[in-house]
Amino acid sequence: MKQILYKNYADDIAYMLRTGSKGQNKSKMTFSKGLGAPAMETNPTMNWLNENKREANFRSLSALNAITGTEVKHAEKLGSHPSFSHLKNTNNSEYHYIVTMFVDIKNSTGLFKKYDPDVVANICRVIQMAAIHTCWYFDGYIHRLQGDGLMIYFGSRNTTKQKAVDNSLMAASFISYFMENDLRNMFDEQGVKRIYSRIGIDFGDDDDTLWHNAGIGECSEVTTTGLHTSLPCKMQGQAGSNGVVVGDNIKNYKISHSDYFKNIPYKSEGEDYDYIYEIPEEKFFYKQHEFNWRRYLKNHPSVEETDDGELKFKDVILPASTNVLNNISQLQQNATGYKPYFTNK
Repeated sequence: MKQILYKNYADDIAYMLRTGSKGQNKSKMTFSKGLGAPAMETNPTMNWLNENKREANFRSLSALNAITGTEVKHAEKLGSHPSFSHLKNTNNSEYHYIVTMFVDIKNSTGLFKKYDPDVVANICRVIQMAAIHTCWYFDGYIHRLQGDGLMIYFGSRNTTKQKAVDNSLMAASFISYFMENDLRNMFDEQGVKRIYSRIGIDFGDDDDTLWHNAGIGECSEVTTTGLHTSLPCKMQGQAGSNGVVVGDNIKNYKISHSDYFKNIPYKSEGEDYDYIYEIPEEKFFYKQHEFNWRRYLKNHPSVEETDDGELKFKDVILPASTNVLNNISQLQQNATGYKPYFTNK
């Protein structure tokens, strides 16, 4: 069997799609008193909470080390950026740059037509877990989970601005490739609408990004205030299926590769605007750009394109699958047939 970078995650989702139709996971039946109508009683298993399996999935992406070249981190706490955690529950604030990425998973509501909530939850969380793990490999800090969305910071006091931008673009590219190539055929096969991602990324410089505590006591977080930490959420809404939209500041860090970016209008209420944000009196006009992550991945020095159009790592051996679902033989049978992703041939 070909080795595939995101095989563990794809196997999990394929298994749930093919075995989790409505009612199949409801093992206990009771009858409501006096009504005579069946009522379900069950305690669905949330697969992403299995610590051993979660770490096995994370380690299965270790081939990404060939690109990142950084120390791998695992199981960081939500919203605990180590460079700014000392601001928690204080009145202090600091200015410091950061790259902000917002990832949204779309069309998950269409799964409810065929699957029970526990199956939908498991599928969405596996996708979310794949995105979290990918960002960890590229030194991303998960700041917040918003439904099916994620807000991620790239950069720190010990990271250059260029490296933070590069890490965010690579993480977005791998997430988008996974969503576009490994998952599409699975959903088509089951007759449900495809789930896809939309990503927005922007860079806020040192004098534009304020770090501070927000909230009260335990109901608080260390977060940022700045135009360029707010825009990525708007930008992801401008992206197409599995698309990535970035701000001018991101493009300015890739001047030598301007062909990766295409300026696109900001669409709002049926109108097209030249800028996603502007302050005319200050002569500030800010554009957004579609990022060609497909070309970006293909041109990376650690990646090459095969004769049949697939992408693969150069001189990298992917780890053997370490999936620990109970019914491995059935899982493998159900997971065959999806498009290989970053194969090792």
